[in-house]
Parts: sequence; structure tokens; C-alpha cells
Amino acid sequence: MRRGEIAKKGLYLGTGAGLVFFALTGLLSGSFIGGVIGLKVAGGIFGTPVGVQLLPRLIVAASMVLGVMAAGFIFVGGGAIWGWLAGHVIDALRHSKGEITDLAVEHKKSI
Repeated sequence: MRRGEIAKKGLYLGTGAGLVFFALTGLLSGSFIGGVIGLKVAGGIFGTPVGVQLLPRLIVAASMVLGVMAAGFIFVGGGAIWGWLAGHVIDALRHSKGEITDLAVEHKKSI
């Protein structure tokens, strides 16, 4: 296998794992945290008991969407980085083992 192939596979595997973790935990928590931030912003602008007007609802909805997007970026991006790093470590270990074996063969030939 060529150098860097395992790192690429690790990247894809980490991205998939991050997407699964995002679907299981990040979607709900991202919308909840974004909604709370939106309620705080709308309460600061329009007063503490946020009414049923359109603009406070839009602020809360936009912040919920931003919270979900931020959680998705963190989960998927973090999973991709971890997978890529793990792939590079495995790739480096595999190629360093091959180089040590090649050096041992060359040393035996010279003796």
C-alpha cells in the first residue's frame, strides 16, 4: 500500500464516526444550546418574557440553526482530524517497520 493511503482511509473513517456521533448526541444538544443563546439574545433585545412576535422567533430559530451547524462542524471536523492523525500514526509505524526490516536485510548481506 502506498504511503498516505491509510491516512486517507482514517480520514474517511473518522468523518463517518464523527457524523454518527453528531447524529446521536450533537444534533439535540446543538439545537438546545443554540435555542438558549437565542432566547438570551431575544430577551436582551425585546425584554425578558419573549413574546410571540415574529422577530424574536426568527432570532431563536437562527441561533438554533447556528448551534446545530457549530455542533456538526465540531463533531465531524474533530472526528476527521482524529481519524487522519490515527491513519498517519499507523502509516508511519508501518513504513518505519519496513525500513528497519530493509536495513536488517542489507546488514546481513554485508556480513
